[in-house]
Amino acid sequence: MIRAFVSGGASPIGAAISRALARDGHHVIVHGSGNPERATAVAEEIVVTGGSAEAVGFDLTDAAACEAALARVLEAGPVQTVVHNAGTHDDAPMAGMSAQQWHSVIDVSLNGFFHLVRPLLLPMIGTRFGRIIAISSVSGLMGNRGQANYAAAKAGLHGVVKSLSMECAPRGVTVNAVAPGIIESPATQAFTKEQIRAMVPARRAGTPEEVAQLVAFLASDRAGYITGQVISINGGMA
Repeated sequence: MIRAFVSGGASPIGAAISRALARDGHHVIVHGSGNPERATAVAEEIVVTGGSAEAVGFDLTDAAACEAALARVLEAGPVQTVVHNAGTHDDAPMAGMSAQQWHSVIDVSLNGFFHLVRPLLLPMIGTRFGRIIAISSVSGLMGNRGQANYAAAKAGLHGVVKSLSMECAPRGVTVNAVAPGIIESPATQAFTKEQIRAMVPARRAGTPEEVAQLVAFLASDRAGYITGQVISINGGMA
């Protein structure tokens, strides 16, 4: 059974990804940081419905904590699928953005990817099979007012994905990014239906399950020749 790690696994998109991977037969390690109880609830739900899962909690911005926690995860064997979904935003026009706002967003999305993936990489490569998927955003492709920090963090993931894919391709490990647009979640409830219809050519928000289906495909054997790509799922926004 392939072990899969989903950072930010209790968010709407992260939980949908965790469930989708479990349905495909993965043992899913559901990661939570700020609210580990939610990660535990997602893992328990997967187990109750016949899947295999566990929950872990640690701060992705703390390199030492990540190293120690992932060493414990690896005691049970390599992790061959990693989905870095954890992220945060703290919006402000750059002229009024604090250094803390800039660094905190970069730390979770971009530095968190490094802290998570690097310790898992060599054991994964040793199995000659792996799937690494970073959850980006349409903001990383198009930019967005008030989100210079968030857009920079997500665009940075695109560079990491393209570079790491070159390093890993000969070893059976693919590395891709998925860039969602407006997806149903508490964060998008501020938009009215009319605003969404004006912004999205498909005239609706996407669902977490639609994102999860794309991630599950990229994690499967069927996607073995897809690597180094940033794949948008945004209803035609870009």
